[in-house]
Amino acid sequence: MTAEPARSAARMRASDADREAVVEQLREAAAEGRIDMDELDTRLGQALSAKTYAELAPLTEDLVPIEVATGEPLVLKGGVHGMIRAGVWKVPPVIRAQGGIGGVRIDFTRAECRLREISLEVRGEMGGVKIVVPEGWTVESDSLDRGIGGLKDKTTEERTPGAPTLRLSGSCGMGGVLVRHPNFRERRKLRGIES
Repeated sequence: MTAEPARSAARMRASDADREAVVEQLREAAAEGRIDMDELDTRLGQALSAKTYAELAPLTEDLVPIEVATGEPLVLKGGVHGMIRAGVWKVPPVIRAQGGIGGVRIDFTRAECRLREISLEVRGEMGGVKIVVPEGWTVESDSLDRGIGGLKDKTTEERTPGAPTLRLSGSCGMGGVLVRHPNFRERRKLRGIES
């Protein structure tokens, strides 16, 4: 039953933004020496002429570096006053968020992420955990205990080729877990920062 949606997603038409995202990844890979200039030219041509996600995905799937989980995970504790992780920050492979009373908000929209997968263990507790992910990221929450507060996943299923997968585990607790894309105000602010 899940094979059909995956097949139809692969047949979805790619947008100019999707093609441009792949082109940017290819240029970065060439700058890092992971592909040579001939291969860059070939892949750029394929990316610019791609019509569907299925044509874009193979162009970058061997280029996303897999970082090994080393060191301690990033631990975010809401405590009494709450905690926000936003702006420009480097995403580690493992994050643990504990809502406490004040809650935790994690905003990935301006974060530097070169991972294929991010493991995010949540404990919603009283304050809950709010997560903002860029358009095109995949959120996988099958291992998450919904608890009393439950999960509200407002993300779309449209995936950008090479974009990370956020794997949620843990418990929603009483405060719940909310996952969403940037809202209108946040997107406007991002456009202002990028221009």
